[in-house]
Amino acid sequence: MSRTAAQVLVDQLVKQKVQDIFCVPGESYLAVLDALHDASVRVTICRQEGGAAMMADTVGRLTGRPGICFVTRGPGATNASHGIHIAHQDSIPLILFVGQIERAARERGAFQELDYRAVFGSMTKWTTEIDDPARIPEIVSRAFHVAMSGRPGPVVIALPEDMLVEAVDVADAPFVEAVPTAPALSQMAELQKRLWAAKSPVVLVGGTRWNEAAVRSLVRFSERFDLPVAVSFRRQMLFPADHPNFAGDLGIGPNPDLLKRFKEADLILAIGARLGEMPSQGYTLLDIPGEGTRLVHVFPDASELGRIYAPAMGIHADAASFCAALEGLQPPNSLNWEGAAKAANASFKVWTEPKPIPGKLQMGEVMRYLRETLPADAIMTNGAGNYATWLHRFHRFRQFGTQAAPTSGSMGYGVPAAVGAKRLHPEKTVVSFAGDGCFLMNGQEFATAVQYDLPVIILVIDNGMYGTIRMHQEREYPGRVSATTLKNPDFAAYARAFGGHGERVETTEEFAPAFERARASGKPAILHCLIDPEAITPSTTLTAIRNRPR
Repeated sequence: MSRTAAQVLVDQLVKQKVQDIFCVPGESYLAVLDALHDASVRVTICRQEGGAAMMADTVGRLTGRPGICFVTRGPGATNASHGIHIAHQDSIPLILFVGQIERAARERGAFQELDYRAVFGSMTKWTTEIDDPARIPEIVSRAFHVAMSGRPGPVVIALPEDMLVEAVDVADAPFVEAVPTAPALSQMAELQKRLWAAKSPVVLVGGTRWNEAAVRSLVRFSERFDLPVAVSFRRQMLFPADHPNFAGDLGIGPNPDLLKRFKEADLILAIGARLGEMPSQGYTLLDIPGEGTRLVHVFPDASELGRIYAPAMGIHADAASFCAALEGLQPPNSLNWEGAAKAANASFKVWTEPKPIPGKLQMGEVMRYLRETLPADAIMTNGAGNYATWLHRFHRFRQFGTQAAPTSGSMGYGVPAAVGAKRLHPEKTVVSFAGDGCFLMNGQEFATAVQYDLPVIILVIDNGMYGTIRMHQEREYPGRVSATTLKNPDFAAYARAFGGHGERVETTEEFAPAFERARASGKPAILHCLIDPEAITPSTTLTAIRNRPR
């Protein structure tokens, strides 16, 4: 049966069981918008392409299947590049469809023309353009395979405007599953020998290709071997923080005890983690390339194994398959590291107990309230900035699928991520953290939350500056403040102007009642939380940084 190319494309997405599409409409793909009119796929209209791409990223992050985003050519695509870079750095499956100029006008500098292979080639797993509508099922199928398999990541597909209206008779492609990569039995036997011989082993988990079953298998493995388990930067949902074997997170400014434990470990089992700049503490945690005596590196893409570090063992396996294989490992009769997990967990608990900071609003107490009040399946999102330290250090993630945070350090992510998460899971509580600078980079997506009645709660942590940059500025150029001060609007009034719930919070005592009113409102909400600029991190102040000996 003959169909338009646009209809064939939408039918492929339905075949792949896509539930949500995030878009900013454009005349370059009107035919697709028309085909979506009668489709079963839910379309979310966004206010800026970067926000749309980040919402799609969140779906990919929480489901393991590609989030889908449509944008128009030229400026629409370049706006979306923000989300593409996040997906690339964070190993998130995402497919971005870009409306393109007509094929006959290519290379003439036509209106909003771009060479998408050149623009996106360095930050995608694959960028292509469809000239022949008969190949749409093939290319969409391949895009799903590429986005999900190995180390996941983004794919960009350009759609020439004239191609989309051509009629074609072509069969649909089948449903695509990610290709699993399992460890060899000989590798698991070798790993068991190394564990039996170890004196001070530790486990680090990170990356993607996880699921709930993998986390459960990892928990059982840690219990049998009584191993301390740490999570990589912004990957807290990969191990329950209320488990007695949890050692904390190895990210920015980690617990010194945890860092010492990794430096002294004679065996580091890294599962799914690339050991990038943040968890490796600026590539200082392990020697590069090293002698290959301490690291057992498990990763779903063979090209990453040995790329930076020379591991004692490189195991080409995705996290879910590897953790399933862990069920077959047996601990020795006696453990050389007895009590290590208990000690690591005790240190984690001390490290994550809030301490007083300057000002009337104590963010540590705010976090204590949230971790004691929110359900275990509440989804937490954030962008980038020092404010996120309060969430990552003091909140205790207890379930898989409850975190959306950019390991790329991208500002502006938290608000669209919250919208995407609530669209995916309307039954769950979704709380987003944003700094005052971070919020206004994609705060317009609050309108999207209002439009679709998505009652997310956004905490805008306002210290009147780009706090992270100011911290570095005071460290490197003390007292010479330049280009980091902000004059902010009334964010609570901003929420009300869009039709949401908004309140201003200035003291610790005001937070809990305001949060409960936000929840009870049933509307998207913003709590404008004002903190003292001196409270730059949980551990120090701006004055202390400025006045430290040099």
